[in-house]
Amino acid sequence: MILHIEPVEQARPRAAHIGRRIIMYDPEKVKKFKKELHQLAKMGYKDEPLDGQLEVDVWFYRPVQKSLSKKERARRLSGEHRPTVKPDLDNYIKSALDALNGVLWTDDARIVDLHAHKYYSDRPRIEITVREL
Repeated sequence: MILHIEPVEQARPRAAHIGRRIIMYDPEKVKKFKKELHQLAKMGYKDEPLDGQLEVDVWFYRPVQKSLSKKERARRLSGEHRPTVKPDLDNYIKSALDALNGVLWTDDARIVDLHAHKYYSDRPRIEITVREL
């Protein structure tokens, strides 16, 4: 499944006092991303969420920085030079897998095998393959 959305990393949760309670919540950027990704997946996947043991392969394509030479830009788009800068791959994984709960799978705890990849692209997106074991 190809989801045409720019990946957003999971940021640290924020805390707020509500009366005598403290609640934790996602920053607005992450909250918006998760909601949009969830909706995109719902539009493209019409089956019931999977509930078995799952193997997931996910590719995150992030935009190439604007201030690069043509040569370096070409290296990044070809995959010769892949992103080794922040955001970390594990933070992309966390936000995306959480957003897909209830759509592709009942809960991301069902994932027992995970392969993730980070690339540059002119077309930021997330590609995901899910297989029930």
